[in-house]
Amino acid sequence: MFLDERIVTLFKRNAHHTLTYWSVFFSFGLCIAFLGPTILDLQCQTNSTLSQITWVFFAQQFCLLIGSSIAGVFKKTLFRALSALFVSALTISIIFAIIPVCNNVLMLAIAMAVSGFAMGIIDTIANIQLVTIYQRDSAVFLQALHFFIGFGALVSPLIADPFLSETGCGNHTGNATEITDHLRNMLKNSPIAGHDITQLPHPEGGEESNVHYAFWIMALINLPVPLAVLFLMYREQLIPFCTSKTPRLLDKDELAMENQQGAEGTDVEEKEHETGGHGDIFSCFRNDNLSGMPVSFFMIHILGGGVLFMTDGIVGAYAGFVYTYGVSPPLSLPNKTAGYLASIFWAAITVGRLLSIPLAYRFQPVRLLMFSLAGAIVTCLMLLIFYDNRPFLFAGTGLCGLFLSCIFPCMLAYTEDILDYQGCATSVLVTSAGMGEMVMQVVVGSIIQKGSYSFPLCGVVIACIGFILFIALLLFSRMHQNYLTGTSKKSTMVEEPATEQNGSAKTEQKEEPESS
Repeated sequence: MFLDERIVTLFKRNAHHTLTYWSVFFSFGLCIAFLGPTILDLQCQTNSTLSQITWVFFAQQFCLLIGSSIAGVFKKTLFRALSALFVSALTISIIFAIIPVCNNVLMLAIAMAVSGFAMGIIDTIANIQLVTIYQRDSAVFLQALHFFIGFGALVSPLIADPFLSETGCGNHTGNATEITDHLRNMLKNSPIAGHDITQLPHPEGGEESNVHYAFWIMALINLPVPLAVLFLMYREQLIPFCTSKTPRLLDKDELAMENQQGAEGTDVEEKEHETGGHGDIFSCFRNDNLSGMPVSFFMIHILGGGVLFMTDGIVGAYAGFVYTYGVSPPLSLPNKTAGYLASIFWAAITVGRLLSIPLAYRFQPVRLLMFSLAGAIVTCLMLLIFYDNRPFLFAGTGLCGLFLSCIFPCMLAYTEDILDYQGCATSVLVTSAGMGEMVMQVVVGSIIQKGSYSFPLCGVVIACIGFILFIALLLFSRMHQNYLTGTSKKSTMVEEPATEQNGSAKTEQKEEPESS
């Protein structure tokens, strides 16, 4: 059988919850990828400069970081978690619907900030809920969860592509190279250049953008997601005055799994009570019970977050600037052709996460992490060597997406397993990944102005730093396992004398009546 029968039974028992969490990650993917291909049309819509429109990216990523940092407070009860997911998914649909009426960059930045906050809540809660449900078997289901990010990120550019203007602000007279050179000159001279230099040309009588239809379509496509969360709340009898009268009966396999989960869940709840559980990242550091934990416990959180800071930073920077890299010399791709690079990248991430589902079942997360990080370094290095080769840019983009696709879910499963589902690994990793995307986009965006050759060079440097942090993580993981082994031996040695004393006491009590 392809999957263990126990895992299949576990999935059947939690199928409704699992499918709902997967669907909200589809909303996350829709919202994370549409800015890249539509940025020129949104710039024309808001009549803004390039330096002004970039604040939209920052607003989304910064509020995503805030949302993922505080979302742990909603996990205390199922009602809070599902309510937060419902409001967040519905907010994303509303933001898609109102983006076409944002006529200035401030309104657009506020809208994207709100959507980023909703995305952060979705990111943390969905990961925490799946880890809580499946625990040591969570690797397979986390891979599927993050597959839906890639799927949503692939769908949104495909929806937007038919409605994008061919020339950006209707500039029919200039070709793609002239626009690219103009953008490069703007970047080199900003921010001390005059306002007239940083403004893209808006000639009269240009092509009118129809990108607003794309946003309305995405709003409709996303609308079933909050409805699915609402239906799950109804099924779990969490909506007042809408509770069903007869509870659902379990078959014998599900009942056995329920009993097993109840026994395991009691142990996990006790451990969470001791160490704070998967709360928000701020409550983790306020927990007094963490004072007795070894250094390895904290270093696993720090190094695991550092790896995702680098790798998710590559994902954000590559998806955001591969188009700019493609249209710049020496590649000088046509605009329409370069537009496919982001779609190829997200398609590769989607396929990679789909392929990682069976791989996560057959291989340990640490092996997949080692292979993926090494592959990302080699791919970025090849992109650096063949920086002027157009065919390899497309091939390398696909390979880069494949290798980066499974790092986040594998790292999440690996660290939670090492920490025995104690601590705050999920909140720390999700927050670190969001910080990486935000910071690396700013860093790469500033460095790429000095020359397109610096784009693949940044990828090589960031990937190498991530690999070094991963090696350090392996060392501290070994130290923590030795600590746990020593602790369990000590507890066993303490329990054995107590058992012997109880046994001798019972023997003495039996001998006393006989002697009398």
